Amino acid sequence: MTAPTELRVSKDRKQLTVTFPGGRTFQLEAELLRVLSPSAEVQGHSPEQRVTVPGKRNVAILRIEPVGNYAVRITFDDLHDTGIFTWNYLHELGQEKEQRWQAYLHELVQKGLSRG
Repeated sequence: MTAPTELRVSKDRKQLTVTFPGGRTFQLEAELLRVLSPSAEVQGHSPEQRVTVPGKRNVAILRIEPVGNYAVRITFDDLHDTGIFTWNYLHELGQEKEQRWQAYLHELVQKGLSRG
């Protein structure tokens, strides 16, 4: 996957717009990025260890820093910053946004958790 041509954080810091070559654009909410962070803290080291992160409805993006030529590190206002978002992962999240969001909402209900 080639690097995006643009990464733009909204004024309210609640959304990241990612534009890939060819004009394919995805709008990814900060909450979605935070709860689906690729960090070991969230994903664990196996599917069984994956954590459902509640209470992030109002999370915002503090900053985005490049990691080599293949990814960015997103720091959220809850100070979570250990996820490295590769271009491939951002593209996957964009393409599968609705399915992944619905799965997350279902997990919250199943575990008696809330978006906060």
